[in-house]
Amino acid sequence: MEIQVKTNILNKNDRIAAEINAFLTSRGIFALNLLGSPGSGKTSLLEQTMRKVRGDLRLAVIEGDLFTSKDADRIARFQVPVVQINTGGGCHLDANMVKGALKQLDLTGLDLIIMENVGNLVCPAEFNIGEDLKATVLSITEGEDKPLKYPLIFKQSALVLLNKMDLLPYTDYQLAQVREDIAGINPQAALVTLSCRTGAGLEEWVAWLKARVREKKQNRQGENQDSHL
Repeated sequence: MEIQVKTNILNKNDRIAAEINAFLTSRGIFALNLLGSPGSGKTSLLEQTMRKVRGDLRLAVIEGDLFTSKDADRIARFQVPVVQINTGGGCHLDANMVKGALKQLDLTGLDLIIMENVGNLVCPAEFNIGEDLKATVLSITEGEDKPLKYPLIFKQSALVLLNKMDLLPYTDYQLAQVREDIAGINPQAALVTLSCRTGAGLEEWVAWLKARVREKKQNRQGENQDSHL
């Protein structure tokens, strides 16, 4: 019975997620589900991203957290549209939450929506929230065992961002082993090493993001232009 309940919840979530994706696709908006542990640097990455793409991409952010609006407040300083979702203890965003957040955004002219999920390497991996792709932020300070301990999130991610590389010389972090583990779980996943603190690697991340936005706009041709939420 528990399995059936979970199946029903996921099926309903997936239907709403498909509606969201069709809706955003009809407008040529690329949607990224940004995942990672608490403290991995997701919000710091967003701050650096907004500095890098200013004037090139028009983006909005949906912030997921259990409580408070601290991350949304950080994003708002960049004059970027942002909606805070507080899950009230829930360990992930779901498609219905995102659907409600989208109704609070002016989507006119947007190129990109980044949805920063709740900090967690387990629950968010199971829920599609209307994104085109998932990206996971992993930090040096978390240890190199995380890909093998939490393989689903890495299996589903198109990109893994290995953050806090500036700390690598001060640790015994096995970078080669992490690369091998991620490749074994998901050979198609791209891996970008970077540091939000020093800025190293950010250009590669931004280039990946811009390429995905271009692809989404190109693929928009021939899609249903009348999709609604």
